Amino acid sequence: MTSRENRNDQLLESALVLSADLPLQVVLQRIIELAVNLTGARYGALGVVGSDGRLRDFITTGITPEERQAIGPLPVGEGILGVLIREARPVRLRRISDDPRHVGFPRNHPLMESFLGAPVTARGQVFGNIYLTEKQGAPQFTAEDEAALLVLATQAGVAIENARLYEETKRRGQWLEAVREISSAILAGAEIDGVLQTIARRARELVNAATATIVTPAAGESGSLTIKVADGAHAAELVGLPVPTEGSVSGDVTRDGRPTVLADASRDDRAYQPMVALGNMGPMVLVPLVLRGRPFGTLAVANAVGGAAFDEEAVRLVESFANQASVALAYGRAQRELNRLSVLDERERIGRELHDGVIQSLFSVGMGLQATAARSRDPEVESRVEAAVAEIDRAIRDLRNYIFGLRPGILADRQLEQALEDLAREFEEKSGVTTVTDIDGTVAAELAPRAADLVQLTREALSNVGRHAQATTCRVSLHRQDDEAVLEIDDDGQGFDTGAPPAGQGLRNLKDRGIAIGGRVAVESKAGEGTTVQIAIPI
Repeated sequence: MTSRENRNDQLLESALVLSADLPLQVVLQRIIELAVNLTGARYGALGVVGSDGRLRDFITTGITPEERQAIGPLPVGEGILGVLIREARPVRLRRISDDPRHVGFPRNHPLMESFLGAPVTARGQVFGNIYLTEKQGAPQFTAEDEAALLVLATQAGVAIENARLYEETKRRGQWLEAVREISSAILAGAEIDGVLQTIARRARELVNAATATIVTPAAGESGSLTIKVADGAHAAELVGLPVPTEGSVSGDVTRDGRPTVLADASRDDRAYQPMVALGNMGPMVLVPLVLRGRPFGTLAVANAVGGAAFDEEAVRLVESFANQASVALAYGRAQRELNRLSVLDERERIGRELHDGVIQSLFSVGMGLQATAARSRDPEVESRVEAAVAEIDRAIRDLRNYIFGLRPGILADRQLEQALEDLAREFEEKSGVTTVTDIDGTVAAELAPRAADLVQLTREALSNVGRHAQATTCRVSLHRQDDEAVLEIDDDGQGFDTGAPPAGQGLRNLKDRGIAIGGRVAVESKAGEGTTVQIAIPI
């Protein structure tokens, strides 16, 4: 058998390798070994490029694992290797070092002179490069060697393309199944934490990551983040870990709304190292969670330190799951709001029934009893009837309390008293002015429909005390005076001349607001003797 016939047989063998049900790595390893045997090369390598155009995988023959480790990091596709990818045509050199595009060899790299390389292509797309060095028994590779290598390069391209198409089809099926699972959970009203856990798990599985986390704002802590859910390695340790908004990539992504890819989080100053160390995180992808057009958290996937990096396709997949997480959170909020509104509607209905039914009936009974008392000539009967009417009035006030309590946004009878006391305490804490209260609870109950306005009037008056009075003590009181309720805010400050033009809008605002609710506002003050603001409201 001639040498040419032997070479054709070997090329046919390589085609049979492609048809075998073997992993891609095994197929490529056999192709590069066959290329070395066919051409008489000493060394051979096959590089596969990622979506970023840089070499992602590098398969060699002719060097031992120890020699490969001593060389250090794998090539990324620069120099002549990059030419094969960019120009997509074969390169044959007698001496590598004579080519001006050569960038040199790393330390501990074997000596190489003659060179033959070709792009690995399929359907016009470059998937990597294949090259041979050190032709044995001749100063350089031949045209026949080049032709054989082009055949093998094409076969390698077909193998890579088929593997990627298979992986893409498989990954798309997984993505659709994941979306179906997540959507079903959302529509079924599953707990939001469970939905987020599913999203993290699916995102991690789809990109073959070691760990996935979802970081959201910490409950009750403005400006702070926490790891809401985690899946994969170190998940139990990571859940609940606080993450600062400043000094973390999660905070940056949440603030800027842009995905971030870290080649090695353990060596990146932008990463929050307590989180990275706890999760043993190396390569990492972080994408924003967006709600109503605004980023509020992050979905991140990571591999262990020294693990595989993530390509652009992985980033796109993680972004798609971040969108799912955002939809889940938005839907969860909408469901909670609908439930809240449903409760409010029911409370409103109950309140309306109490007001229009029970209260009106009690009121009619009270009016009837009062009419009976007016006709009675027996003082004892009249006294008992009046006591019964007073008891009915108290029952009506209690019912009104319940009604206002069922209608959030309106201060209930007893809430006005508490609100005034809370205002006084808050003012004292902020201003340092000793503030006391003297509130008649019965009067406060009768003023419930105007409670919000009275609270605002008190807040405005206290604000004036804090800004201008230079007082040491202040008093907030509410009491009945004839047929009026009187709210007073007085202080022992420096006072002022009430006849002088006002220095600001504070007093005018107080008077306008008092008139708006049917009351009147009086201000008494003398220089050095303090100030009293009195708001009288008809009952």
